[in-house]
Amino acid sequence: MQWTDEAVVLRIGKFRETDLWVRFLSREKGLVTAFAFGGSRSRRRFTGCLDVFNVLSVSVAASRDGRFLNLREATLLEGPDRLRRDWRRQGMAANCVRFLEAMDVPPDSARSCWELTRDLVRLLEQEEEALPVLPMLFRFRLAADQGYVPELTHCARCGRPLGGLQQVQFVVGEGAPCCPSCRRHGDMSLPLGEEALDVLTKVKEYSPVAWNSLRPSPEGTRQAARLIDAFVRYHLGLEWINGRFRAM
Repeated sequence: MQWTDEAVVLRIGKFRETDLWVRFLSREKGLVTAFAFGGSRSRRRFTGCLDVFNVLSVSVAASRDGRFLNLREATLLEGPDRLRRDWRRQGMAANCVRFLEAMDVPPDSARSCWELTRDLVRLLEQEEEALPVLPMLFRFRLAADQGYVPELTHCARCGRPLGGLQQVQFVVGEGAPCCPSCRRHGDMSLPLGEEALDVLTKVKEYSPVAWNSLRPSPEGTRQAARLIDAFVRYHLGLEWINGRFRAM
């Protein structure tokens, strides 16, 4: 079996003197780990393009016994520069990659995850300033693309449109918003103002390249971040501990 595709490099490691393993996000296959034999020296097959966050055209084949994948050739399509020189942007990108790996990427959502990750790299490379809350927004959007996040436009209990309400409640156990009149005694919920609700709705709809234009206030940012953190912990069972996401 052999295939070609576009991919974003997520992680690279050495396992023998001149051989590398490469973990990348393929547009059609999702998360893939392949071995690049001679990858640290070969200029003909890899032309020095095996670097984290590069966008590549890759040619991959299964080994004869089917036990592993062999990265046969790669060509550089896009290579970030600013992202590699700015440690803060690198940290944001690494945080997003760790969440992506923790969530995994099933084949049926590979293309949407690929586009989301590619656009994230472009944002971090091209924008003069990146929102500090960007990794949080990435988590929310990735969860939404995989079907975990419900609609945010209507109350999950009575169906009332939420637009125009100054504040709604996000019921953590149900993972959905409700209007104030539908909040029940004993609900574990978080307040969500109109600004934060608008930010989360747009994060679900728009490309990451457009997220920088949202510019929420500190309070709107705090509310959105608290909701995303609670949602990820409660419904996805993931928590950021010591530089990686761990199952709770």
